Amino acid sequence: MKLRTLERLTVLFSWAAGLLLLSAVTLLLGYLFVKGYESVNLALIFGEAAPLRAILLQERVFNGLFPAIVGTLSLVILSIVWAIPIGMATGIYLAEYAEPRAKRVLDAFFDVLAGIPSIVIGLFGFSFAVFLHKHYSDRIGPCLLISSIALSFLVLPYIIRTTQAALEGIPRDIRLTALALGATKLQNIFLVLIPKSLAGIMSGIILAIGRCAEDTAVIMLTGAVASTGLPRSVFSQYEALPFYIYYISSQYADPAELMQGYGASIILLLLCAILFSVAYGIRKGLTHFAFYRP
Repeated sequence: MKLRTLERLTVLFSWAAGLLLLSAVTLLLGYLFVKGYESVNLALIFGEAAPLRAILLQERVFNGLFPAIVGTLSLVILSIVWAIPIGMATGIYLAEYAEPRAKRVLDAFFDVLAGIPSIVIGLFGFSFAVFLHKHYSDRIGPCLLISSIALSFLVLPYIIRTTQAALEGIPRDIRLTALALGATKLQNIFLVLIPKSLAGIMSGIILAIGRCAEDTAVIMLTGAVASTGLPRSVFSQYEALPFYIYYISSQYADPAELMQGYGASIILLLLCAILFSVAYGIRKGLTHFAFYRP
């Protein structure tokens, strides 16, 4: 009887916690949309430029968020490009090759890395940019490339841990089947284990995409500025939506300008939703291919 009562209390507490979290998220999003939906329009994104000409890069956008949107997308894509190969390779090593002692040391190291504040990662990126500027080239400084490298360090633990957990969670009979049929360990990893764990690995990549898109502390020290136009190269400074929101919320001149910050927040959420949807679609497609290929 006591056990059944404890189970009921656990279920009740779980439902209450879930409803509380859902209510908080709904309240936050509702407040944001009520405040900012009126400011979301083409003028907020493209300013006085013609949208089609701006998208085709035939006209420069002034007083619009289009450069910040492009800068955010470029930053996320570059960061993920650096982080995915290193994160997956490290996760595979920890799950399949690492000796117990090395695994304990690396686990502790990546736990520490996951707990480092983003402002410290940003300071590291800034110091790295200053070092390159001083010793190698005057043209290198805080820029899109440095920001993407710093952000890749920030999200590496997500990809490493999800890759490791996904591989270690594969049942033993599946893990040993290909080896029993004569496959090498490397063939078993790439042809069996990784396809079976793609769903878990993609979950870590989706988390990394969200962290790259929303972080402000790293980019404000490594290359993001309030106004510079579209990034001309990976060595140039850039605009980004998180930094624009931070800048507007701290230095707005009138309520209308603050409303633009709310509108930028809505656009950033929509951009994240699009990136998540694309990543989820890739995840579903890869999982379907892995399980149903001839």
